Amino acid sequence: MVYLAWIIFIFTIIQLLVALINLIYKPSAPASPKDDLVSILVPARNEEGNILPLISSLQKQNYQNIEILVFDDQSTDSTAKLVKIAAQNDNRIKYFSSGSLPEGWLGKNYACHMLSEKAKGTYFLFLDADVIIGDHAISGSIASSVKYNLGLLSYFPVQHMNTLAEKISVPNMNYILLSLLPLVLVQKSGNPALAAANGQFMFYSAEVYRKYHPHKKLRKSSVEDIEAARYLKLNGEIVSCRAAGTNISCRMYKSYSDAVHGFSRNIIMYFGNSFLLAVLFWLVTSFGFLAVFIAFPVSWFIFYLLTIVTTRIVISVISRQPVLQNLILIIPQQITMGIFIYTACINRSKKHLKWKGRNISYA
Repeated sequence: MVYLAWIIFIFTIIQLLVALINLIYKPSAPASPKDDLVSILVPARNEEGNILPLISSLQKQNYQNIEILVFDDQSTDSTAKLVKIAAQNDNRIKYFSSGSLPEGWLGKNYACHMLSEKAKGTYFLFLDADVIIGDHAISGSIASSVKYNLGLLSYFPVQHMNTLAEKISVPNMNYILLSLLPLVLVQKSGNPALAAANGQFMFYSAEVYRKYHPHKKLRKSSVEDIEAARYLKLNGEIVSCRAAGTNISCRMYKSYSDAVHGFSRNIIMYFGNSFLLAVLFWLVTSFGFLAVFIAFPVSWFIFYLLTIVTTRIVISVISRQPVLQNLILIIPQQITMGIFIYTACINRSKKHLKWKGRNISYA
């Protein structure tokens, strides 16, 4: 028991150190004098409630040499109508659609690939339709890409959470990522295992994208963002993944079931696609306190608890999430994380999951 307690204790300290590194890591770049065309590529499926706020935020950018291409992925709502109306008032907006989804493709990957075929920019910015970007998001991305010679820059947006369901589910992803992976290593290390990305905001050098065509390469993948980052690093390209500050925001899921179905698609990829590591992480972060309490003196146990609390505070600060709220909701958040992992396991055993009305098969 003592050895187990030591392992858990040390792991918890490492989590705090990783979180502190991510708090400190804030790469910056001077404003870029470049005026290259940026192609903003938006796959959209039933996004009538999101698409116009996104377009509006793009039109307010301080960087205006952009084209906005929207691919309607067989929506059954008013998405197409809204985009077409917006295009009538802004000739930078282009609408595309497809009559059917080809065999062997996932819908989003096909939409992104088709958009890339139409794009003319020097940079490709793939955005989910539920994202809102601040005034300097594009110019800042160009500046960073130029300064660090990036093939891919990805951001984790600030997540807006209005319901209790969101508050006990959404913070889990940032907690896992920011306590396990120093984001500086995504950029500095050539090891493809140290890769992370978020499909909500993927800023590619068009030259790099056209060289590898990641959406075509990963056409069947439901976690194409993380796999694309690893694939590019494997081929020697520089990838950077960052927390967004206040410049990029999103409201991902409005219900608990949507959050479970959504996060269960990719949670195992955060652990190198290992269910064993995912389960061990959940067990240690949920019940590790018992081993420490049994094996160590009270003073050490208190230090252990303070380490956990400090880690949660640091990650909440990085993520721009309410600190007290996340501390109060630690237990339901941990329960929800377990549900994510369990659901992912069930989906993998059945070799499919359902997302946005489509059945997605695992390879």
